[in-house]
Amino acid sequence: MINNLFIFIVALFMVIKGATLATKYAALLAEGYRLSKYTVGFIIVAVISILPETFISINAALEGIPSFGLGMLFGSNIADLTLVFAVIIIFAGRGLKVESKILKNHAVYPFILLLPLVLGFDGRYSRLEGIALIIAGAVFYYVALKNGIDGTIPLNNGGGRYRSFLMLLFSMAILLAGAHFTVTSATSLANYFGVSPILIGMLIVGLGTTMPELFFSLKSVKKRDDSLAVGDILGTVLADATIVVGILALISPFSFPQKIIYITGMFMVTASFVLFRFMRSGRILSRKEAYMLVAFWLVFVLVEFIVNK
Repeated sequence: MINNLFIFIVALFMVIKGATLATKYAALLAEGYRLSKYTVGFIIVAVISILPETFISINAALEGIPSFGLGMLFGSNIADLTLVFAVIIIFAGRGLKVESKILKNHAVYPFILLLPLVLGFDGRYSRLEGIALIIAGAVFYYVALKNGIDGTIPLNNGGGRYRSFLMLLFSMAILLAGAHFTVTSATSLANYFGVSPILIGMLIVGLGTTMPELFFSLKSVKKRDDSLAVGDILGTVLADATIVVGILALISPFSFPQKIIYITGMFMVTASFVLFRFMRSGRILSRKEAYMLVAFWLVFVLVEFIVNK
């Protein structure tokens, strides 16, 4: 048990470190293109931020436990939409400004998060449903990219781009190795303690995979780049719920406990509606609203423990 616990901790550290480095160098690469800060956060950085979830989910599918990956994805999204936003606001010591463009372009955002719930209502994802999820996510990203070119970030030099690209590949290699051992060791720990692997994936691994966007967003708000922080988190959540779930289903159609949709999925969608309601209240996320988001996440954790006991 001690060996598995040690491997799990080291593997999760590799995932977090690899993803953090990948996010950093993806942002540097993105500076070579004329994109707004929000677009860099939502598309470029967010795509890199989903790498830990993607690698872990694929490894879980290959190990024959795709529901572990699905639970982790939804659990990670709930943490992003509540706990991560709350930590950023509390750390900043001020309200988090929300651009009107974000609210305008994302009126349908919570409804897109409903798509994986509707398609998975029967407790199974087919390849056709996986393709539909990937297309939905890709279309949303395309629209965001198309509307986000405005030249507010200067061009980077070519030499810097080459170094950033090589470091990005290196960090992805660390991520891939960490993802493999995270799944195998987490499954062994779940069997030892007699708990559902889904619960470990949902709460422990899911929380660990939010670290890259948390660290990146903390640095962004410190520089008062609030749009970069908001874009990164929202982009990560959307990609997890559509593209990553779609990739899982495309690789191998799978069945899963329906309570993941009924409980975890509904918590995810509800969290998005609550968050956007807060964003529209004065276009600032306040500290009071941050504490309410923390309370929401704690309720989610309590419910999952009771359901998966």
